[in-house]
Amino acid sequence: MNYLFVHQNFPGQYQHIVQHLASQPGNRVVFISHDSPAQIPGVERVVYQPFRTAKPTTHHYIQELELAVVYGQSVYEVCRRLKAEGFRPNIMIGHNGWGETLYMKDVWPDVPLLAYFEFFYHLRGADIGFDPTVPVTENDGPRVRTKNVINTLGFEAADWGQTPTGWQWSLYPDYMRPRISVIHEGVDTTIVTPAPDAWLRLPSGLTLTRKDEVITYVARNLEPYRGFHVFMRALPGILKRRPNAHVLIVGGDEVSYGQAASDGRSYRDILLAEVGQGIDRERVHFLGKVPYPTFLSVLRVSSAHVYLTYPFVLSWSFLEAMAAGCLLIGSSTIPVEEVLRDRQNGLLVDFFDGAALTDRIDEVFEHPDRMQSLRDRARRTVVENYDLRTVTLPRHLALIDDLIAGRNPAERTPK
Repeated sequence: MNYLFVHQNFPGQYQHIVQHLASQPGNRVVFISHDSPAQIPGVERVVYQPFRTAKPTTHHYIQELELAVVYGQSVYEVCRRLKAEGFRPNIMIGHNGWGETLYMKDVWPDVPLLAYFEFFYHLRGADIGFDPTVPVTENDGPRVRTKNVINTLGFEAADWGQTPTGWQWSLYPDYMRPRISVIHEGVDTTIVTPAPDAWLRLPSGLTLTRKDEVITYVARNLEPYRGFHVFMRALPGILKRRPNAHVLIVGGDEVSYGQAASDGRSYRDILLAEVGQGIDRERVHFLGKVPYPTFLSVLRVSSAHVYLTYPFVLSWSFLEAMAAGCLLIGSSTIPVEEVLRDRQNGLLVDFFDGAALTDRIDEVFEHPDRMQSLRDRARRTVVENYDLRTVTLPRHLALIDDLIAGRNPAERTPK
C-alpha cells in the first residue's frame, strides 16, 4: 500500500502509526511536513514551504483562515508534483487544523482522506471564558465562529475524521459527529512503565529516587492553559508543608495555547517575580524541555504528579504519567474527568484551588505507601483503554482498512 501523511510538525500525532506502517514489507509511506530534523526509518519526508504568511492587513478574524489556505495550497502543489512523478496513495491522512488537508482531494478525488479533527472552538463550555483572569471580549464570538471555518471546510473535504477523546468528539456539531471516530494515538505501555528502582540525576548533581519526596509538573510549555500559574502560586505553601520535598518542572518558556503575556516576558519569569521569594530554588528545579528518556525518569521518580488544564486538548503526558504509575493529582475539568476518577485512579482538585492542591499533595505524602492502589489503577486504566498495541493501533488500522476498502467505518468503530 501507498500511504500519504501530512502534518506540519513531523510526525505529530502520527508517530506510532507511521512507524508501524513503514515497518511492514511492501508499504511506501510518504510524509509531507515542514522541515524537521526528526526521522523515522522507512518514511519518505517531503518538505513544503509556505509561499507567504498571512498579511497583517488581513482582517484579524480571518488571518488564521488565510494562513490555512496558504498551507493548503502549498501542500496541494506538493501533491501535484508527487502525482506527476507517478505516486498515487491508497489513502491520505492528515491534521485538519492548519488547512493542510483542504485541497488534497483536488489532486486525487477518488482516494479516501482521513483527517484529524482536534478541537471545535466554542465561546462557552470549553477554554474560552474558563479563566476569569482572561475575560471574554466582544470580538471573541465572531472570532471563534470564523475560526471554525477551517474545521468546516476540512470536514467537507474529508471522507472521514478521527479525534482522540470523547469530549473532543462531543464539541463537534451534530452533523459532523457521525463521520468522526474516537481513537486516541495511544501509549506504548511496554515502554512507559513504572520502575521502582528509577533514579534521576539533576544538573546540580543531586540524585533523586522513589524514596525521596518528589513533586512533578510537566507541560510542553509553562503557561496558563496548563495551570502553571495555579501551580506556581501554590508552591510556597507546598514547600512549607513539605520541607524535604523537591519539585521537578518540565516545559519550555514559549506559548503553545492562548495568548503570550502582553509585556513579552515568559510566564515562568512572571510567576517567579510574583512568588519567587517564597520558593527555595535549591528544591525547585526547572528542567526545561528534556529528552524522552529523561521525561520517563521524571515520571518514574515522582511521588505526586500534578496535571492541570483548561477544558482543552488532553496532553499525551497525562496518560503517560498514568501508564508510568504516577499518583495523579488532576484538575476537575472535563478532559481530565473523562479518564481520572477521584480516589479511584487518582485525585481531583478544582483547577483554581491552590489550597486544595496543597492539601492533596500533603495527603499523598502522609499516606505510608503513597497511595499505591491508585497508582496501580491509573496504569490499569491506560493499559485497558489506551494501550498502543492492543487497543488504539488495531482500531486505527481497522479504520484505515475500512476507508481503503470503501466500507463504512461507522459499522465497526466505537464512538
